[in-house]
Amino acid sequence: MPVAHVALPVPLPRTFDYLLPDSMSAKAGCRVTVPFGKQQRVGIVVSVSDKSELPLTELKSIVEVLDDEPVYSQSTWRLLLWAADYYHHPIGDVLFHALPIMLRQGKRASHAPMWYWFATEQGQAVDINSLKRSQKQQQALAALRQGKIWRHQVDELEVSETALQALRKKGLSELASEAPALHDWRDGFSVSGDRLRLNTEQATAVGAIHSAADRFSAWLLAGVTGSGKTEVYLSVLENVLAQGKQALVMVPEIGLTPQTIARFRERFNAPVEVLHSGLNDSERLSAWLKAKNGEAAIVIGTRSSLFTPFKNLGVIVIDEEHDSSYKQQEGWRYHARDLAVYRAHSEQIPIILGSATPALETLYNVRQRKYHMLRLTRRAGNARPAIQHVLDLKGQQVQAGLAPALINRMRQHLQAGNQVILFLNRRGFAPALLCHDCGWIAECPRCDHYYTFHQAQRHLRCHHCDSQRPVPRQCPSCGSTHIVPVGLGTEQLEQALAPFFPDVPISRIDRDTTSRKGALEQQLAEVHRGGARILIGTQMLAKGHHFPDVTLVALLDVDGALFSADFRSAERFAQLYTQVAGRAGRAGKQGEVVLQTHHPEHPLLQTLLHKGYDAFADQALAERQTMQLPPWTSHVIIRAEDHNNQQAPLFLQQLRNLLQASPLVDNQLWILGPVPALAPKRGGRFRWQLLLQHPSRIRLQQIVSGTLALINTLPEARKVKWVLDVDPIEG
Repeated sequence: MPVAHVALPVPLPRTFDYLLPDSMSAKAGCRVTVPFGKQQRVGIVVSVSDKSELPLTELKSIVEVLDDEPVYSQSTWRLLLWAADYYHHPIGDVLFHALPIMLRQGKRASHAPMWYWFATEQGQAVDINSLKRSQKQQQALAALRQGKIWRHQVDELEVSETALQALRKKGLSELASEAPALHDWRDGFSVSGDRLRLNTEQATAVGAIHSAADRFSAWLLAGVTGSGKTEVYLSVLENVLAQGKQALVMVPEIGLTPQTIARFRERFNAPVEVLHSGLNDSERLSAWLKAKNGEAAIVIGTRSSLFTPFKNLGVIVIDEEHDSSYKQQEGWRYHARDLAVYRAHSEQIPIILGSATPALETLYNVRQRKYHMLRLTRRAGNARPAIQHVLDLKGQQVQAGLAPALINRMRQHLQAGNQVILFLNRRGFAPALLCHDCGWIAECPRCDHYYTFHQAQRHLRCHHCDSQRPVPRQCPSCGSTHIVPVGLGTEQLEQALAPFFPDVPISRIDRDTTSRKGALEQQLAEVHRGGARILIGTQMLAKGHHFPDVTLVALLDVDGALFSADFRSAERFAQLYTQVAGRAGRAGKQGEVVLQTHHPEHPLLQTLLHKGYDAFADQALAERQTMQLPPWTSHVIIRAEDHNNQQAPLFLQQLRNLLQASPLVDNQLWILGPVPALAPKRGGRFRWQLLLQHPSRIRLQQIVSGTLALINTLPEARKVKWVLDVDPIEG
């Protein structure tokens, strides 16, 4: 009897063997119901063979095969198998992650049938006057004699469902169903006539991508904010859709999808579907099925939309490709941008990576000639770049986190009828400790990195060499006792601003205020109507939103990025600053950008202010090459957590010993740790990590694979919660 090797959504890196009865057949990628423990679970067939490591007599049988054909396309199947191997993640978790929730639950992998009412032969023949006691039944039967009534039309036709049910009991009407007809958008495909005329740079970019439309090619579309990257996307998609092919457009945040959808729907007379976590389960399944069946011309979605099956995919677009939201930070820690490139290569189609501030990894791939660079340097309407100011906070009487000069500037812009954005963003920036009077920063003497301030323990710790010291009572440079951690919260700022601007509406846009479905769209609409004059937000506000009346943008919390223990913080800040600067003055109005800092002379600020992001990127890549940091090397982090701060570091030390004794390890592997994570305690659990670095990605993969096979032999392995992060973007 054949043996099916089935993946289940459990945290185990293996498949489970089941007998496939002769009465059933199942292909790789089909869902099955299987007994697992005391219950039945939905699983995915990975392969079928005639062998098992267990005696066949010990195997249980598959209960039911749920699909005649695989629920995955061939390309997504290849992608997922490769990704499970690359990220060293359990195959079952990976395969189920790629499916809509309703398919994970075993629901049908097809559109729900369309139900309709119709008149039976008896209903066609009966004298309608025999129903004179019920006028509603008469009306219903009269309508049915005109033709079938779809169930969703009952209310709009003013036909009573109760009357239809009564007719059914009399044998005069009946319910039936049929599969919904597939709509072929290709026959009526057209493009709106109000297209913008492409400038020379845009036309060159579109032509280059179109010339490679029939094969894999990766294009970095590097365009300054407001340079018309979306218009390039639209023109490329016009060529793709005209050939009857589909397109996947990925955006980093749910909040970007409404305005993106509007642009694409205005341009194309073709179905545009949306996929993101804000949809309910049936909406997600419907969009997924339409892409798979070819009914959707364009799918616009966030990270997980990458795994959508398409009937005939022609191009992938990754907007804001630098954004950290494309990296999954819980569970299966994949990077959607990197997997999208793999998928495009597998399907032999072009992929466009768009950004005003490309990731250093992407620029590195351009230098390695793996990607092609296309530049857009002109802002729409030749808008003037924003005027930039740096406010030195040293010794100033800061109120509500704002310097007096910034408060005055805010009043000027508000009195002119404009809007103001205040950015406060510490995400990913470990807090440093500084002297407010002279700007001194607590620095580790052993490795020239800045100490991280740990509020709970009231001590300073270096996350590079693990040295520690107590928090000083006074500044060793100037003697001041005004020593403060960098940082201010958005909610705190909102409350503190009210007394300064009592009659000005303030809107706070962050994770807390936009968690409810539709909340972000409502807030953005209020901003565009002019209802909110001061916007307080985190990096969500920097991502592609267009605010024509915003003329002043201020970054309040700059120092946290300048002195972080994370080597990527400079890149994140440079991207944030450049994106933020592009929000000011985009509709013919002169924009102004203000940075508040205790360190106006910092080299990173000077480079960004006077030379721009490109110069910063060149400098940062050179520094990383010197220090042998990614993208010049590859990283894998193993993180472990416990409740007593003992087992996690012990487990990681045992793992380090295991690695050092492995015959797979060479002298190019560098191991750091165990050290506390940048956020050393979360949810009552203590967090530690072990960093592995190697110049060869392939060699590092081999080392990790060989070690994982032995990890459960470690004494502490079952006493801690541990995860593995390949190509981490934090820590």
